[in-house]
Amino acid sequence: MSTQNDQHYIDKVINGETNAFAVLVDRYKYLIFTLALKMVKNREEAEEVAQDTFIKIYNSLSKFKGDSKFSTWIYKIAYNTCLDRLKKNKKEENNISIDEFSAHLIKTMDNALSALEEKERKQTIQNCLNLLPSEENFLLTLFYFEDQNLDEIGKVMNITANNVKVKLFRSRQKLAVILKKQLEPEIIDCYERKQ
Repeated sequence: MSTQNDQHYIDKVINGETNAFAVLVDRYKYLIFTLALKMVKNREEAEEVAQDTFIKIYNSLSKFKGDSKFSTWIYKIAYNTCLDRLKKNKKEENNISIDEFSAHLIKTMDNALSALEEKERKQTIQNCLNLLPSEENFLLTLFYFEDQNLDEIGKVMNITANNVKVKLFRSRQKLAVILKKQLEPEIIDCYERKQ
């Protein structure tokens, strides 16, 4: 998914070949839907958000200047569309205390995670991510699963790279607390096997 390749289709759409937009939709539809699902946490809502996002992308395509990667630009549109939807629905999100967080906890958690099979570990992390507030789930997904750097995430979320760093730290702390609660049986089992 090279930016140059994206630009080729963007230019075609701007020059009137509207059917070229289907290539961009096909290229990014799963990604946009997945990110929307992480934020709105409802499949039907996520589908609507994804559709709204692509309508906004299509209508704003001429505004894309190439200052950032096309994917970063559309993540930002998707993120803002999700925020609009959440505000509209006024969904309340769970807040998790980070008082329980400690370096020892992460080490113990990592040991327990490595005891799980790879597939189980990914599913466990995914399930725990889904328990985080939408913005934090979105942030961790961009950073760890979409390999976006701090600057790119800052552009998407309209905050500074330093602010992204702080939010990333806090989000990881909350995720560690959730993982600890989810993995308590594995932690105990792992500890007992070492005795």
